[in-house]
Amino acid sequence: MPLRKKIEKKTQKLVESKHILKSITLASFLESTIVPIPLEAMMAPLMQARRESLWKIALMATIGCVIGAGFGYALGYYLFDAVGQWLIDTFFSQQQFNNVKQHMQNQGFWFVMTLGLVPIPFQIAMLAAGAMQYSLTLFLLATVIARSLRYFGLAAVVYYAGDKAEELIKRYKMKAVIAVTLVVIVLWWLSNVFS
Repeated sequence: MPLRKKIEKKTQKLVESKHILKSITLASFLESTIVPIPLEAMMAPLMQARRESLWKIALMATIGCVIGAGFGYALGYYLFDAVGQWLIDTFFSQQQFNNVKQHMQNQGFWFVMTLGLVPIPFQIAMLAAGAMQYSLTLFLLATVIARSLRYFGLAAVVYYAGDKAEELIKRYKMKAVIAVTLVVIVLWWLSNVFS
């Protein structure tokens, strides 16, 4: 069965479930820690089917992601020497990790926020932030802002576009990601200029 059909089948099952909010929280936790597949593929149709709960779905997805980010940070902070290198070798490359570490040292908050917005795996940022003992408060704040923008932005699209939301998301997703990322980069640059 193709991946799209599997996602549609799982989404339909979730739509009918009374445990939808717990499931979204768990799925978001897993997406931010283990499964590097963007949750939005499942959330958009889910929000369309359960419009009365779309803001709660966005909130629970954000909470799950922040809990996952805290877990990933703790893994980097407490267990990097024991398992960090294995994780890097298994899921990333040493060069990727070194690049992320360098960006964390130079632009921590804005770097985490940018990575939290774009649909790429966030795990390496969590691990690097913990391993470098970057400020947990700033890390979590950047994560909350970035993931809230993603999930509540998706909820807003569904709220205003209704049944056309999935079509709009498919058509404009990359343009929206680029636009929001550019805004964050400009804010990042301005914060460096005026500090």
